[in-house]
Amino acid sequence: MNDGLSQADEIALIGAHDGVHAFAAVVPPIVQTSLFTFENYDEMLDTYAGRKERFVYSRAANPTVRVFEEMLARMEKAEDAVGFASGMAAISAAIITFVEPGDRIVAVRNVYPDAYRLFGTILKRMKIEVEYVDGLDLEAVDAALSGAKLFYMESPTSWEMEAHDVGALAALAKKHGALSVIDNSWASPVFQQPVTLGVDLVLHSASKYLSGHSDVVAGVVAGSKELVGRLRGEALSYLGGKLAPFDAWLLTRGLRTLAIRMKAHEASALEIARRLAAREDVTKVCHPGLKNRLPPGLSGTSGLFSFHLSERIDIKAFCDRLSLFKLGVSWGGHESLIVPGEVVLAQKAQPNSARAFGLDPRSVRIHVGLEGTEALWRDLEAAFEAAKN
Repeated sequence: MNDGLSQADEIALIGAHDGVHAFAAVVPPIVQTSLFTFENYDEMLDTYAGRKERFVYSRAANPTVRVFEEMLARMEKAEDAVGFASGMAAISAAIITFVEPGDRIVAVRNVYPDAYRLFGTILKRMKIEVEYVDGLDLEAVDAALSGAKLFYMESPTSWEMEAHDVGALAALAKKHGALSVIDNSWASPVFQQPVTLGVDLVLHSASKYLSGHSDVVAGVVAGSKELVGRLRGEALSYLGGKLAPFDAWLLTRGLRTLAIRMKAHEASALEIARRLAAREDVTKVCHPGLKNRLPPGLSGTSGLFSFHLSERIDIKAFCDRLSLFKLGVSWGGHESLIVPGEVVLAQKAQPNSARAFGLDPRSVRIHVGLEGTEALWRDLEAAFEAAKN
């Protein structure tokens, strides 16, 4: 499709036009059913024998879920996609399906904390080794990938927001015969389409920007028909982490406004990041847009970044004074959120993983929502004033 359209405009067009639905409905209907019956014995036999494709049971495939999967695949320029019940279900499926005991995985440092915990618990029990590497150091990545079965990426990475040259990393994975997987939740297909950069599988926590309304927990993986077919036939069917029809319906709604929302998040967050970087009581701002230029393949930035507060600021007082920024996990919705690093470090479950992850207790992660730049900045300024030691 291109015809001179920008990447964001192309995504918007996909979201706006998704074919003809039953009853000529402009919005795809919710097919809320667990199973689909057959007209006769021969149709059932042909379906089970693989001679005919049709819906059988919603654990494996459902019409509403399929609309979402096909729409997301087009946005990511992938051949196919499969939905899951959560982002972690998508991450787990994308890894467990393709590795075996004794295999080694290479991962960029500073991945999503729960992915880090998955690697350190379940994968460890499965005798799968995970080695972490600096994604900015191509020589180190090249050396680490020798003999690896899978290369797991995020770009930008969690909390530190390091943006990588995804195409160069994917080429190194291909050189060593490793399957490349990337979490693209932060950039969304509006600002990054990793399949076009050579990545094998692209996953999302669809709870984030794909939904955009903080009312869905879901995940999705996109890639070639062969790889997605394995995910659907093995991980989805046997582990059972399927996407529900109603959640898929909400996700198609989110995809329709994705490009518009991402542009708004980008503009507001970048302006706030610039203002934070100018403050003496902020020691560091982790936002890829503050660099001289973005790496190849990343055409824009989203609303999530982090910054580090100096000792002159009482973090508890700062957080408690905020009004528009709410204390809460996740991100990608219309609302602005904040998560203090020292709270994450105090997490009861797997308390040492956050320290191993390299989380700084003076860091704060914020998601800039859609409330408006000036209103959000006034909220932050008031919090700085109230929190001075």
